[in-house]
Amino acid sequence: MSFIKRNIWLIGGVMLGALAGFLYWNFIGCTTGSCAITSNPINSTVYGSVTGGLIFSSFKKKNTNTKKEN
Repeated sequence: MSFIKRNIWLIGGVMLGALAGFLYWNFIGCTTGSCAITSNPINSTVYGSVTGGLIFSSFKKKNTNTKKEN
């Protein structure tokens, strides 16, 4: 099974989160520069991608094909 197929939820979450973080910075972000996350587009995008990856990775199916050895 390929890496992309195994981690499709994680990859999708990271991409969607990065887009949401960038759009948040673009439309809502901090204009004074005093906000640690939203004053810089890179910080906002990275924060969004990490958050999206964490949320979407929770939707991944767990492997139930575990074999017990005696």
